[in-house]
Amino acid sequence: MASKIKKFFQKKKLDVKFKKAGEGHKLDSPGASTSTQAVPQGAAGNDKSQFRTAEQTEEKRKAAAAAMARLSSSQKTDTDDSMLYLRARVRKELEAEKQAEQEGATAASPREITLDSAPVLTTILFKCPDIGPAVLPKDEMDNYIEEFLLSELEAEPQMTSALMIQTLNKDKEKVRICNETLVKYLDNVIGNSTEDKFRKIRLGNKVFKERVSEMKGTNEFLQACGFQIRSLPFEDRHEDFYYLEDEYALDKERLVNIKEMLLEAHPIIPQLDRALKVFYPSSSASRFEIPEQFFNVTPEELKKEQQRKRDAAEKLGVLRTKAMRERDEQRELRKYRYTLLRIRMPDQVILQGTFRVQEKVSALFEFVRENIEMDWIPFQLTTSAGQKLNAESLTLAEAGLVPSALTNFSWDPAILAEVKAQKGMSSEKTALKPDIMMLIQNL
Repeated sequence: MASKIKKFFQKKKLDVKFKKAGEGHKLDSPGASTSTQAVPQGAAGNDKSQFRTAEQTEEKRKAAAAAMARLSSSQKTDTDDSMLYLRARVRKELEAEKQAEQEGATAASPREITLDSAPVLTTILFKCPDIGPAVLPKDEMDNYIEEFLLSELEAEPQMTSALMIQTLNKDKEKVRICNETLVKYLDNVIGNSTEDKFRKIRLGNKVFKERVSEMKGTNEFLQACGFQIRSLPFEDRHEDFYYLEDEYALDKERLVNIKEMLLEAHPIIPQLDRALKVFYPSSSASRFEIPEQFFNVTPEELKKEQQRKRDAAEKLGVLRTKAMRERDEQRELRKYRYTLLRIRMPDQVILQGTFRVQEKVSALFEFVRENIEMDWIPFQLTTSAGQKLNAESLTLAEAGLVPSALTNFSWDPAILAEVKAQKGMSSEKTALKPDIMMLIQNL
């Protein structure tokens, strides 16, 4: 049954691909040979429905080359030694940041945020590639998913209604109880298909009202099973019931399939959009403008918490136990929901993405690998304090990369030297893919 749900989403993905492809062309039409388009990563910006497109032709390579030319030309000075000057300045900044870390900051402490005048992130965006190409804020993405499910209800009523119950109800414990109750109803019919009392559900029943009827998607699911609302005798009056006619009640195989579908359904969960951005080398790389959505607490609450910590530290002095320090660290980690991370590449170009704080450090490595051209070469990410990041276990919060951080990218030197020797690769070659370099802008 799980394979049926998988095929359902595979079909939706295929539909999305066809919709993206646009109108077709005859083989002899002028646009037949070069009409292919792709949506590059990180295309979502302030316009929630905007998607960048890039021609997969010679024009794309020229545009990437032009971006690199702008990168080179924008760094020229009267002495033509600006790249050396820039690197020296960046090295000096790194040394200053490292010294500051050593003087008192710990790896788990949040980085102090200096607001930059140029906004680089205005809101958190989400996507759901299984159902469509939209990139939207959370509330609008939830509405987008609900509209998708409603649009599929007529074609796939049983599967879609099962997905609606899982997706549109946020209280997972109530969803679990609802599903258990619906399964019980179906089991009663499957085991007693000829007994009338097992084929009807009174809408006014207390258990039904508390566990089922208030949940989104349940009315659609019961109708997909074959239940219809009828007024039937009850005690000394008539009441409304969901009633299952013979043709549906006696088809046990169908009811078993529907029950399995309900048990296998899982919620459609939108993915956090990385909001990928690429910046020219900048001395402002370590300055961040962080939206309030990144925080689990308001700025006022954050200030009060910081004051409380200072007061407690003054009272306790050095007499804080290990358990007390660990509680403070955990409280610190729970302040943040998202983190804005930048990766400084070997040519000083900056790659930026948005992450959940509970994602593993491995997600950051995967993000970088997706956007570099030579993705088979091992690389290392290092914090501004010189600490090498381990992709194995820590979350981004546990690694101290919240609510923002700047890391430095470096290739494995031995393997890079071998590749350069074999391919004659230039040391000034950018690490990022050409289509990613097309997104470059000033910070």
